[in-house]
Amino acid sequence: MEEKNTINSEEEIVTATNNFEEIDINADSDIPGTNHLSNPDQTKLTEKLQEELEEQKDKYIRLFAEFDNYKRRSAKERIELIQTAGREVITSMLDVLDDCDRAEKQLQTSNDIEQIKQGVQLVFGKLRNVMQSKGLKAMESIHTSFDVEKHEAITEIPAPNEELKDKILDEVQKGYYLNDKIIRFAKVVVGK
Repeated sequence: MEEKNTINSEEEIVTATNNFEEIDINADSDIPGTNHLSNPDQTKLTEKLQEELEEQKDKYIRLFAEFDNYKRRSAKERIELIQTAGREVITSMLDVLDDCDRAEKQLQTSNDIEQIKQGVQLVFGKLRNVMQSKGLKAMESIHTSFDVEKHEAITEIPAPNEELKDKILDEVQKGYYLNDKIIRFAKVVVGK
């Protein structure tokens, strides 16, 4: 008998499940507080908000893509700039290099020391002029006060007189500015 009761219980469960499937679960109007869901004005408002949301998403995606393209383009331009940054200076130095080649040939064929000296001085002058035209300026250090922002002290020696104390007596390596920014500190000897 117990087996029969079990079967009846299982049949009852199946019957109850079948009855449940027949119930309309989308009857929101029967649930208190859900009348607004079937209101046509609310539906239009929801659709309008959905359209605005889609429009804003589209704007965001386009803006993001535009920014991504800008980043790629900027990176490419920066790489090109780095690769060709020295091109202008190198091009202007080619004339000086040509003069150096001519001076070297002259050194091998000429015995006139005075003429060779003048030629080398002309090449050096041209080199300095080209570098100055590109913004390079030599730092004047001798007999000026020592400044840690511009100078690197190699050594200190006794000053020959009192007024040269804490002044630069000798310049081992010149310092340079490029467009008024220090690119190399001057290596100097300071009087103490």
